[in-house]
Amino acid sequence: MRDLDKALADIIAIRSQIAAGTAFRGYGPATMAATSCVALLTAFLQHLVLDDPTAQSPAFLLGWGLAAFVSLSMIGIEMRARSHRHHSGLADAMIHQAVEHFLPAGVAGVLLAVLLWKFAPETLWMLPGLWQILTALGVFASVRSLPRTVAFAGAWYFIAGFAVLLLASTTHTLSPWAMGLPFAIGQGLMATILYFASGEADVED
Repeated sequence: MRDLDKALADIIAIRSQIAAGTAFRGYGPATMAATSCVALLTAFLQHLVLDDPTAQSPAFLLGWGLAAFVSLSMIGIEMRARSHRHHSGLADAMIHQAVEHFLPAGVAGVLLAVLLWKFAPETLWMLPGLWQILTALGVFASVRSLPRTVAFAGAWYFIAGFAVLLLASTTHTLSPWAMGLPFAIGQGLMATILYFASGEADVED
């Protein structure tokens, strides 16, 4: 029985190693472009509905939480379908690896929002910029299994995050466009990179 368990563990380890060295094709450009539209639509609706986003911070956070849920749901559904189509037997390992790359940044973003809202609401103006920086870290963590040029999207989120923090520091207010525009551009850039990616030749060794 121990030999069987060891053999199964070895197989799992080998599959994980193969997945780590394989270009992940689970992200589709069309869905990335759709998430860009979700960001723009959310910013536009909040611009119309929220008279003062800073004073209505729960509604601001709820709106972007729903936008994130819709976007992640679309990405997750397509990622599962594309992974099984392109990676067949390695699909589950590849999906697990992709989620693993982004999970720390995602969890940190959620906990940071709860922490600031609950204990330091006067600092919520920093949240859009911090979320963009965390997104950049998630993108950079995924570069090894995605086209190298995805690093440009990571760089965009990183620079945009600090730019948004700098601009917001003068007013200490929340702005739907400070969230919507950087994420719309970033996701649009991701969609463009994935569309023109040349496959494994464009993936880091």
